[in-house]
Amino acid sequence: MATLRPERIAELLHGYFDASDAELVEKLSMYLDLLLKWNARTNLTAIREPEEIVRRHFGESLFTAAHLPVCETLLDLGSGAGFPGLPIQLALPGLRVTLAESQNKKAAFLREAVRVLEVPVEVWGERAEKMPVGRRFDVVTLRAVDNPAAALAEARVRLATGGTIAHLAGYADEGGISYAIPGTERLRLYLLN
Repeated sequence: MATLRPERIAELLHGYFDASDAELVEKLSMYLDLLLKWNARTNLTAIREPEEIVRRHFGESLFTAAHLPVCETLLDLGSGAGFPGLPIQLALPGLRVTLAESQNKKAAFLREAVRVLEVPVEVWGERAEKMPVGRRFDVVTLRAVDNPAAALAEARVRLATGGTIAHLAGYADEGGISYAIPGTERLRLYLLN
């Protein structure tokens, strides 16, 4: 039995993303159930209430997906429990997504989520700095990273020519385009070149 009805998930996502795609909502429901199950054993996210997870983690991630430029590859730097990269891949299934997460327990969760959701996502279970030097991505996403300055520097290293950094942050970032995220005053989406 799903934690939240698909209709409720779609309702909670209103304003963030068009969640009229029944397959997307079903995958998000599976993701939510898996996240809650794992979060009971290991601390993947401090947010534990299902509706808050849908609004803050899924909604903010899908809002990001709706504002990305046309791209083929995406690196989610410091992916944690998969945000924003995994919901972005669910919304944009043609996108090739790599989730970089160096903490073993979180990388293990990401591998299980990718398996359960049956999505073609790569999980890089080490620090992004250990990726081959030539690996570049059209978009690099950042959200809730420990050291934003260092993460932005690494994001720039991993960015393909003409690429975009999508940074969800609660402070004024350096230039770029900025979007207010619905339902929150604590976070904005910054698109940087």
